[in-house]
Order: sequence, then C-alpha cells, then structure tokens
Amino acid sequence: MHENREISSTPWSCDQGRSEKAINRNADVYVLEKSHCAVVPVNQPNNEGQPFTEAGEERAQMKENIVQSHMLPTQSGDRMSQGLDGVRKAAKERKQERFTSLLHHLSVDLLRDSFYALQRKAAPGVDGVRWEEYETGLEDRLVDLHARVHRGAYRAKPSRRVYIPKSDGRQRPLGVAALEDKIVQQAVVTILNQIYEVDFKGFSYGFRPGRSPHQALDALTVGIQRKKVNWVLDADIRGFYDNLSHEWTVKFIEHRVADRRMLRLIQKWLKAGVSEDGQWSETNVGTPQGAVVSPLIANVYLHLMSGAGKWQRAMSSSSVTPTIL
Repeated sequence: MHENREISSTPWSCDQGRSEKAINRNADVYVLEKSHCAVVPVNQPNNEGQPFTEAGEERAQMKENIVQSHMLPTQSGDRMSQGLDGVRKAAKERKQERFTSLLHHLSVDLLRDSFYALQRKAAPGVDGVRWEEYETGLEDRLVDLHARVHRGAYRAKPSRRVYIPKSDGRQRPLGVAALEDKIVQQAVVTILNQIYEVDFKGFSYGFRPGRSPHQALDALTVGIQRKKVNWVLDADIRGFYDNLSHEWTVKFIEHRVADRRMLRLIQKWLKAGVSEDGQWSETNVGTPQGAVVSPLIANVYLHLMSGAGKWQRAMSSSSVTPTIL
C-alpha cells in the first residue's frame, strides 16, 4: 500500500538526475524560477465508473474533440502550432493565457503511453482490474476509452479506500483508483504539465517530473551553507489532501484552463466518492491520496495559494475566502 501512489514514469527530455545547479553548489532554490524541461507525451486507456456527468455532456462533440486542426486556438484568439510542445511554448510566452481547447490532445497514443507509465503491480481499484489483465486487447480498450472520454460517456469510478499506518500511530487514508481512471488521469496530467511546469517555481520539488527529494535536499544544503541562516521552519499542512476545497480547486485551475470538458473531467474525479467495505460515500472536499491527478491538483492549489492576497483581491466579488486546513 505504501507504493500504491501512481507516480508517473513518463520520460522527460531533461536530466532527471541530481540538479546541475545543486551539483555545482548553486542552489536551485535561489536561482530557478521556472522549469524548462520538455515533456514527452504519454498515452493510456480508461474505464467507466460513477454516475457523475452533466445532463448535456452525452452530446457527441467528436468533430471538435477528435478531428484535430493544424492550429490550436487559445482564448486570446491567437493561433499556434498543434501539439503539446505548442501548448508549452504558448504557456511560457503568455503567462495569462487561458487555454480553451486542450482535450483534443488526449489521443489514443497518449492513452497508450499513459497506460505503460503506470505501476504494473499496483493494487486494483473498485473495478478489480489489474494492469496485466487490461493489457490483453489493449488497443481495442483504448479506442473505446478514447471515444467515451471525447463524447462525454466516460464515468469516474469511486476510489477504493485503504489505510496505511503513520509514524505517530494514526492511519493515513489512501484512495486506490480504478485502472481506467488512472490512465485518463495520467494523460490529463501530461497535458496540463505543459502549462504548469512553466508556471511552477524553481524551489518547488514535490511530485514534479524530473525532480526528486534528493534535489530538494541538495538545494537546502547549499542554501544553509552559502546563506546566513538563523532559523529553519519545518511546517506541515494538517490533512491537506483530505480537506482541499473543490470550489477553489476548480477556480485555481480555471486561472489557466478554460476548456470546459477538461474541467469536467477533473470535477468528476473530485466528486467520484470513495468505496469502503462496499459502501459508497460522497466526497464534498478533498482529493484522494494515491490518485494520479492528486499531486498536480495539490501543486496548483498551493502555487496559487502562495499568492493568497492577490487572489483575494482578484476574487473580491466572491463571498468565499480560500482556506487550507
């Protein structure tokens, strides 16, 4: 269960070893302000699940979603070359851009790459389907999954709730997603990483592709040795994953993503609920620890909450104040 978290093994074109800055004893925490690694797209399949979908979502949008044009429209009306590299380039050049058309990047090839990026020995979700089992007849499964996602027929299944012991004697709840949910989540994470890896700060290391705890320790060591440090703050957000606000999660993602179908996918995963001992429970807050998409959601949330004052001013028309418990 400790290794049930589906951390992507998707290849990146940048060096995944120790940070070059840290190796040269120049801390990333002080130098890097964004990531410039290029992402290699991943492809993978998905499953049907929960009864959560919008009433009008069944209407096929095959032309818009599957027939890909040579150019990708953005909210500003500009055009750019198709492909994930084009998304990353636009996100880097236009920091305020909100992307209106992203789901068409979720192709059968990307679903296939996503499938092979998953942990093959991970515990199954509520569907009981294991990686090796799904690989049988993989291409037909992926084509079907791709069609369901793009026509709005895809349903997210609830996460299977399991517990692992914590060092203080308490238990940490984990959510084990169904295999097809993992596949679609991995594909969506690959697409959104093109945007958010440009936005995230250089001193952020948690659950990011091409980064590791060792690099964070390198940067911390260099910072302590090279800078005048009088104190070190060790902080933890209590129950962060379990108490994350769904409303503010969607608002924060909308800061860069205006594709309604992509947003609906994320909302489906947030609202899919949990299954424990055969009993389904609704989830009004939180995102499952162990889900493929949860680390990215958490990083987006924390990235924008770090500028909470600015966000409170921007959202002054709302009666809700963002809170992290």
